[in-house]
Amino acid sequence: MPNALSSPLSRRGVLAAGGAVGLGVALAACGSGDDGAKDAGAGAGGDAKAGPWSFEDDRGETAKADSVPKSIVAFTGTAAALHDYGIEVKGVFGPTTTKDGKPDIQAGDLDVTKVEILGNVWGEFNVEKYAALAPDLLVTAQWVEGELWYVPEQSKDKILKLAPSVALWAAETTVPKAVQRHADLAESLGADLKSAKVTDAKARFEKAAGRLRAAAKSKPEIRVLVGSASQDLFYVSLAKMSADTLYFQELGVKFVEPKVNSQGFFEELSWENIDKYPADIIMMDNRSSALQPDALTSKPTWARLPAVKAGQVVPRVTEPIYSYDKCAPILDDLAAAIEKARKVA
Repeated sequence: MPNALSSPLSRRGVLAAGGAVGLGVALAACGSGDDGAKDAGAGAGGDAKAGPWSFEDDRGETAKADSVPKSIVAFTGTAAALHDYGIEVKGVFGPTTTKDGKPDIQAGDLDVTKVEILGNVWGEFNVEKYAALAPDLLVTAQWVEGELWYVPEQSKDKILKLAPSVALWAAETTVPKAVQRHADLAESLGADLKSAKVTDAKARFEKAAGRLRAAAKSKPEIRVLVGSASQDLFYVSLAKMSADTLYFQELGVKFVEPKVNSQGFFEELSWENIDKYPADIIMMDNRSSALQPDALTSKPTWARLPAVKAGQVVPRVTEPIYSYDKCAPILDDLAAAIEKARKVA
């Protein structure tokens, strides 16, 4: 990932950087366009209806095609969500493979050997390869209003001329609403939301949400810090500014509240000052662009944190794959961490 934190990039660039943890904006516009799929036409891969296809996205824009899109290109995490509903894409952009060629955490269950990777890091998008796929539809996330996640600004106009586009909120929403919107899009493309795979996953999600609510209620004294690490700085995010942690708050989880910077997402701390906020559990950004806990052993201030000494550090899926199948384990894992946690801060 580019070092967006030290360069004058947009909020989108800052959010993409490994150290950026505050992914999203408050709930002001959550569920924007929730009815967008109601008028959607046929499905590719399901019981397709004859005639044109359309879908209103979370920008309020309607993507249209003469028939259901077959050649779909999507941001990796969005493609992974569509895959969980049975919709496959031809190409992806965004973190897809790691340096050793293995699937990135954001690829979910995608077979990364069967998709064309148009760009693997921030700022990469091979327009020529994209055009060669004869795309019918481009799908990505929207973290900042009006900006398409991982679609480079410098080539955006060329990219958007080649096919209709759909953007779905990954911020300004909560997990259930984001999952529903991805399901809406998948259904418009032919997914069977009544299949056992989908309904079973939804049941697991709802059960996990109940478990997390019960765990938070049983241990109201536990405080959780949402962090992300870079070589020079430690970032503490404001929970209400991101879809996942906002939803956890709604379920009763208590979070540390940092004094955020002017952008409102997170507070930057030097490594000397990372003990500023007492916390019983630390959730650490699990993206490949962020330093992971096992890389922080040389930081003495990290090792001295009560949560670290107590072994109460857990991964945070900073960019969730918005399907019931992938979000259920996130809720279960946090519930388990709170159930086992003891007050240490």
